[in-house]
Amino acid sequence: MVECGKPVIYLYPEVAMDVNVQVAPNGGFTVTDPEYPEGGWNVTAQPDSTLTTAGAVYPYLFWEGNGVNYEIPKEGFVVSKAGVLDFLGGTLERLGLNKKERADFIEFWHPRMQEAPYYFVTFVNQEVFDSLAPLTVSPRPDKVIRVFMDYQPLDHPVDVKPMEIVTPQRTGFTVVEWGGALH
Repeated sequence: MVECGKPVIYLYPEVAMDVNVQVAPNGGFTVTDPEYPEGGWNVTAQPDSTLTTAGAVYPYLFWEGNGVNYEIPKEGFVVSKAGVLDFLGGTLERLGLNKKERADFIEFWHPRMQEAPYYFVTFVNQEVFDSLAPLTVSPRPDKVIRVFMDYQPLDHPVDVKPMEIVTPQRTGFTVVEWGGALH
């Protein structure tokens, strides 16, 4: 089982629109914001990802929960503590996150990666993320980018096979979600 930490969902429609978002972590939710109602979140999304629901405004949809039948990928990267910030910035850009999304991700995860001298860092592929927490968005987006990081502290560098990263292209109505494994 993996505890999914701070997955957040950004919606970028080309024009303002009403959107239904359903996510179903296979181990259940532990927290959501806004509260996750039966049938999912119903929001009005703006092109800048400003979301409105029940009179409140949100920058994104937030959830945490658990995923079962999870195995940490073997491919990834070994990064020194001093190199974590630069690594995250560059790698997240290659994974398709924009400047704001990268800043939000780094604000949450960078402080958690400052205890050990090195880290094994990996990102699960979208199919694995989809099995841990299926995501359904209606109307259907043109592009969905889901980034889920896992990391392990290391006392010293180890050899790992680097994972291949293919940079997605944002087109039309784009949904972006990022999160990671809490340890």
